[in-house]
Amino acid sequence: MLDIVNEELAKTDIEPIHFDHDCREGICGMCSLVINGVPHGPQAATTACQLHMRSFKDGDAIYIEPFRARAFPVIKDTIVDRSAFDRIMQAGGFVSVNTGGTPDANAIAIPKTASESAMDSAACIGCGACVAACKNGSAMLFVGAKVSQFADLPQGQPEKTARAKAMVAQMDTEGFGNCSNYSECEAVCPKDIKVSVIAKMNREYLSATVKTLS
Repeated sequence: MLDIVNEELAKTDIEPIHFDHDCREGICGMCSLVINGVPHGPQAATTACQLHMRSFKDGDAIYIEPFRARAFPVIKDTIVDRSAFDRIMQAGGFVSVNTGGTPDANAIAIPKTASESAMDSAACIGCGACVAACKNGSAMLFVGAKVSQFADLPQGQPEKTARAKAMVAQMDTEGFGNCSNYSECEAVCPKDIKVSVIAKMNREYLSATVKTLS
């Protein structure tokens, strides 16, 4: 729809509306739009690029705004700077492994419940809708998902303590707010990430802090 609007604007020599996009398949997390007051729009578990115009009625007014949060400064029009998420990931959202031959997929036994939980958390695309929906501008759903996806897996254990502390510290440094348990983040998440990952992150962080003190 925005492409069509911009084509019409270009015909009249009016500068097009700037907006982020990449895959347009609900995977990249680039479409940082608030539609009619809701990040990604009124349809649950859907990214803005997958929100079809048939979801609206003829004559409906559609209001489009950028994500608004202190840690996501607006660059232009509907484009916001979400590089704070990148810095949080760089602080600890990874596992360090030696390069070499690819190990057999069944070499490390992982319980089904643990693998499914990790996959559910890993579904987070880092779009930032959780931050835009939170009245405190909290990134705890995002950080919780990234901490949780490694917390139960054997591959995530060596850096478990450092990961939780580093990512939470970077989150605070970036200026994100704290969670107030309103669950607005879960309500707008296009990948249906549950707030239980926040509780998981808090447990991991507390455990890491206690281990450091001891």
